[in-house]
Amino acid sequence: SPEALERLLRANRQRPFIGVVATDDTTVELGSRIAEILDLPHNPPQAAQYSHRKDLSRQVLQAAGVRVPDFRILGLGQALAPQLDGLEFPCVVKPLSLSASRGVMRADTPQQLQSACLRLASILAAAGRVDNYASSHVLAEEFIPGPEVALEGLLNRGKLDVLAIFDKPDPLEGPFFEETYYITPSRHADAIQQEIIQCVRDACDGLGLREGAVHAEVRIGESGCAIIEVAARTIGGECARLLRFGTGHSLEDLVIAHAVGKPLSIRREAGAAGVLMIPITKAGSLRRIEGISRARAVPFIEDVLINIRDGYELIPLPEGNSYLGFMFACAPKPEQVEAALRKAHAELDVVVAPVMKLLDLR
Repeated sequence: SPEALERLLRANRQRPFIGVVATDDTTVELGSRIAEILDLPHNPPQAAQYSHRKDLSRQVLQAAGVRVPDFRILGLGQALAPQLDGLEFPCVVKPLSLSASRGVMRADTPQQLQSACLRLASILAAAGRVDNYASSHVLAEEFIPGPEVALEGLLNRGKLDVLAIFDKPDPLEGPFFEETYYITPSRHADAIQQEIIQCVRDACDGLGLREGAVHAEVRIGESGCAIIEVAARTIGGECARLLRFGTGHSLEDLVIAHAVGKPLSIRREAGAAGVLMIPITKAGSLRRIEGISRARAVPFIEDVLINIRDGYELIPLPEGNSYLGFMFACAPKPEQVEAALRKAHAELDVVVAPVMKLLDLR
């Protein structure tokens, strides 16, 4: 809002800023605007806006010749059936601006798509923070079969420095698309990894991104790589801890050092690392999580973090937007990391009770 921008400018007059870092999707555009006014390294505000609006990103990247899934924008306030003419199935329907796979659903038939849109309309109404257009429109796009990877990078005057490529060994085929395992270094062939990197570079160029953190999601289909997302921010949650393994620095240090013009040298380490974002699979009230000590005792497991306390209401995807916690592992090889995380996850027993709702019948 204009008030937020003015507050930042007043703060700068009291103690001048030397760098600006946007911490999530909701602040990337504001961060770019304040940095632009103060002549600090930044992305153009329009590019920042593109990066957190899936509809705008798709349109701009397609016009730039970057491969993205075929897509169309659906209006929730209009009759859906006429808007589906010529749409191929299976497809994926998703909100325009939510993150963490919230509201992302696969549909194999027109009937499933209409049901998914009704469900998504409720999710958007509950989210509350989206603008009028994003709350009344959704993206329907081609489902691209094949593995998915994430790339974490830093842009410096338009040059992409790759910090890590994360394999996602669980197939993301729907009906929902909860992310679980991230493993680095990637086990894909060098040629595939170079194609992934070039695809992200082209997408950054197409969007006009030039500075700071980049988190990208790429599908590896039969016809090559396709961009699923390019966000002008870092990876979310505790997953950032993996970057210390791949670079010798915390992701926070890397991003802040870049923002203040003192980039750090990257030290590649041998071995592999990974994280499991512990999924919420059952709705209800969390009673307890058993087996945490057994999970921590699995060879190669570095840490198990539980973020949700007893009594918290668990909401699975597509309505939910959180994880039970995170598991971290380091080992000589990526396959050992994955095996350790899967074994540790199997040790957990999540005890859930029904949520009791009180109704006023007066």
